[in-house]
Amino acid sequence: MMNMTIGLLHPGDMGASIGAAAVHAGHRVLWVRHRRSPATTARAEQAKLAPVDNLTALCGEVQLILSVCPPHAAVEVAAEVAACGYTGRYVDANAISPGRSLEVQSALGNHIDYVDGGIIGPPARKAGSTRLYLSGTGAGEVSALFQGSVLEAIALQGHLTSASAVKICYAAWTKGYAALLGDIRALARQQQVEPALLAEWDRSQPGLREKSMARTTGNAHKAWRWIAEMHEIADSFAAADLPDGFHRASAEIYRRLENFKDVRNPPDMDAVIESLLDNN
Repeated sequence: MMNMTIGLLHPGDMGASIGAAAVHAGHRVLWVRHRRSPATTARAEQAKLAPVDNLTALCGEVQLILSVCPPHAAVEVAAEVAACGYTGRYVDANAISPGRSLEVQSALGNHIDYVDGGIIGPPARKAGSTRLYLSGTGAGEVSALFQGSVLEAIALQGHLTSASAVKICYAAWTKGYAALLGDIRALARQQQVEPALLAEWDRSQPGLREKSMARTTGNAHKAWRWIAEMHEIADSFAAADLPDGFHRASAEIYRRLENFKDVRNPPDMDAVIESLLDNN
């Protein structure tokens, strides 16, 4: 696959790592610096991304746009790109439901080639850690763009929205499970049986005490980003006529932890439980 110019929307922690993988694979990657924070600028510079002044300028230079943004903004970002008159290929790699993916495609219109995507794993900084699942008629060509990089891009057979479906099903367990563990610890604390529960876990579920702490405290600083993702997961279950309450509740659990947004050091378990029990 020949080298090309790619537009990245936007270089957050995950997005910047995906952009860096594309740069490592030999592509030129642009990003829009207008109204972005110093932290975003620093990430983009470290990833060797090239800045442009606005979205119109980016759309005029690139052959492919990769959207990595918060789930709630996915449709709005796609509509902004379409309004610029862009006619290339567009990859949505956000944690959105299959139904929301179709809304993104609709917002882009008929003149943009749409590829659905879903990222599993941490920011792509070492080989074997992160997968970008892709689906749609152009999935194979997009996958080839990342050959030789630390990002494993996997083209799926099946429906247009298969990549989003894989991401949603995977995150339904990993992030739903983490939320449930925190909720259980908070209930045990409120009922004054936490020591007894932890002792029973040590006896019959070895390692669960440590896992509940690591999953809950280690993810607290990212909880604010997962609220919308839990609703996307719930919407996916509801669209399949399956119970969706698990992940509506998970969204509320993460909402109660959003005060830890961008906290550098993980909070202790007491602080997390206090936030979960505080319904404000």
